[in-house]
Amino acid sequence: MKKIVYITFVSLLAVACVPAKKYKELEAKYNKCQEDQASYKSQSIEYGNRLKEVEVELSTLKDAYEQLTSDTTKMMNDYRMLQTEYDRKVQSCSDLEKRYEKMMASGSQDMQKLVGDLEDTRVELQKKEDRLNKLEQDLIAREKAIKAKEERIEELEKVIKMQEKIVADLKAKITEALRGFADKGITVVEKDGKIYVSMEAKLLFPSGSTVVNNEGKGVLIDLAKVLQDQTELDIIVEGHTDSDPMKSSAHPKNNWELSVLRSTAVVEIMLGNSHMDPAKITAAGRSEFHPVDPDDKAKNRRIEIIISPDLKPLFDLISQSSE
Repeated sequence: MKKIVYITFVSLLAVACVPAKKYKELEAKYNKCQEDQASYKSQSIEYGNRLKEVEVELSTLKDAYEQLTSDTTKMMNDYRMLQTEYDRKVQSCSDLEKRYEKMMASGSQDMQKLVGDLEDTRVELQKKEDRLNKLEQDLIAREKAIKAKEERIEELEKVIKMQEKIVADLKAKITEALRGFADKGITVVEKDGKIYVSMEAKLLFPSGSTVVNNEGKGVLIDLAKVLQDQTELDIIVEGHTDSDPMKSSAHPKNNWELSVLRSTAVVEIMLGNSHMDPAKITAAGRSEFHPVDPDDKAKNRRIEIIISPDLKPLFDLISQSSE
């Protein structure tokens, strides 16, 4: 009896050996995908937050610049009024001095009063001159501050425009490369500074399969050729399924495995037909949990390629300019 059980066990082990090995390889790929996806998400959130901080700083600087310009205009008006008053006082002082000299020559009895008036005028004149000098220094300081803020605003606007241009140019190239497949379930949109290339699963895979068909390979190769020379990009390939459960005991056994295996198959084709940097691309599976249309399962079965400009060089530029 024991011998029969042993023979049966050995037979089953021989039959199951290949699927078990394949499963371990898939499980390793799946775990690696999850780690890469977590790392990418963390970097994406960090750079997204830093970009928002730059935009907030830019808005704050613009408000401060407008307020400073308004204050400076008012100060310039005050400066001109004070200069006019100062000139008037100088003339008054000169007139009093002439009267004083005339009275000294004529021996006028009003000499004492004139001396007092003259001294008061000189004191007031000195105060206004001191205020005028201080106001002039304040104007110089404010002009320097305005210039510094103008330069900072120009730098920040340049950085943001550079990032926007990179995304817009790349979207145009991708759209042109995939123009021939526009009516076959492919969309290219720009959102939040990223480019989303969405492909319906039927364009790439037979139902339930993880093997890309010939037409799908053509699409992926065309896209890879556009991206291969774009060195400062981070790319994540996401597999998505509908909510229907898998009915297979073989792999893929569930929607998680199906979504991961499909994204991995897409990545392998793109890397195998271009010189894209493997360190810049991540394969991930989202299963059925991110539908685009709850009422249309076909749209939910898709591959989504999310292309993000690498913002690190831009933030390095910001850091250097703020030191």
